[in-house]
Amino acid sequence: REPEIADLCELLNKMGAQIIGAGSSTITIDGVDSQDALHSADHTVIPDRIEAATYLCAVGIAGGEITVAGARHEHMSMLCQKLGEMGMRISHDPDGIWALAPRRMTSADCQSLPYPGIATDFKPFLVTLLATADGVGIVTENLFSGRFRYVDELRRMGADIRTDSHHAVIRGVEKLSGAPVRAHDIRAGSALVIAGLAADGETIVADADHIARGYDDLAGKLCGIGGDVIAE
Repeated sequence: REPEIADLCELLNKMGAQIIGAGSSTITIDGVDSQDALHSADHTVIPDRIEAATYLCAVGIAGGEITVAGARHEHMSMLCQKLGEMGMRISHDPDGIWALAPRRMTSADCQSLPYPGIATDFKPFLVTLLATADGVGIVTENLFSGRFRYVDELRRMGADIRTDSHHAVIRGVEKLSGAPVRAHDIRAGSALVIAGLAADGETIVADADHIARGYDDLAGKLCGIGGDVIAE
């Protein structure tokens, strides 16, 4: 059901494949004969909803306003709804998503679910956001196990987080503190970067090469909205 799968199916059909059911829970593929090999086609890839979520949560933790050009609200509506519950003002049109965050967000509970629910890749950003939100929030991972490795790194920055199996209980603190931390994967790394935006002092993210696998110039784009980030 995920939009990236539907987008891939659309491209393959343009190239001569015979795929039906894109966007549903069942996809049927009718293999083509060798004489009907796939051919080239023009296609515009959909915007990256995980990258868009990164910037929305960056503003959520640091405060301020952002317009994420090209972001599709329909691909991340549950995340936008949750951010709205936490105090972020959000509006959207065909050109993108606009958001305005208060100085401090309000805690809320959330859980990862299959699309169109909150994606598991959004979870590190939400845990980071809740680390400085007002109140206590519980984040539940329903899809995969062992996806809270980055929590130890956030604790180094002063976050008050307790994990138990597939739950994380986050008690928001007023401010995080800069610290040396390590990126274990793409989303954990980018979550630590946005945590550093709102931390006192300097945060150094080791193994940040993971981040480059999932983002085109994350540091540059965050600097473009007022962040102080250097990629080395």
